Order: sequence, then C-alpha cells, then structure tokens
Amino acid sequence: MPISSILTITVPVADQSAAHDFYTRVLDFEVRTDNPFPMGRWLTVAPKGSATTLLLASWFPGMAPIGGLVVGAPDLDALAARLGEHGVAFDGPSEQAWGRQLLFHDPDGNGFVVSQA
Repeated sequence: MPISSILTITVPVADQSAAHDFYTRVLDFEVRTDNPFPMGRWLTVAPKGSATTLLLASWFPGMAPIGGLVVGAPDLDALAARLGEHGVAFDGPSEQAWGRQLLFHDPDGNGFVVSQA
C-alpha cells in the first residue's frame, strides 16, 4: 500500500520552550500536542487547519537545521510585517518564475520558504 500522507516533520530545536514561543507567538501556529516524553516533551505545532504538524524536538543535538521547508500563506506582505515586528530577519516578498515567496529562518536556523497561497 502506498504512503497516503505526511503527518509530522521533525524540526530540530535547542530549547523547546523557546521554540514553542516562536511558533505560537510569532507564526501563530497552534499547539497540537504537548506531552511529557522521556527525552523532553512531545511538542507538535501546526498552522490552524493544517493536517501536517511540526515536531519541535530537542533530543537530536547533532541534527543539522532543516532547510527549504515550503509552507503557504495568503498574504506575504502581512507575514513580512509580522516577522519584522518580532525582529525576525526575512528576505522578500519577491517575485519568482513560480510565484511570490518570502524566506526566513527560525531561531534555530531551520529555513522556511513561504509561497503565496
């Protein structure tokens, strides 16, 4: 049987509490799970309405940040303003052959490409 969906993507973070703050306060993600786990917390977040969650995992100390996680937003200008208000560096929005995009990194260096959705 083929794989039918992507449920969770692991995002390495140094501090789960700081990551929780960034993803919920800056990106306005909702917490899906926040449970004790032998190596920290099983902490997942997602944009409201998204089926795919991000697991903010601190138990992979040697794991390199992920790059190029592509997400969508309906208003890149509003997102740019929100990121700027929170002191997050970003590039864009810019016009590309495939559409508008904005780039930014979370505090742990995980890279995001935001496409106009």
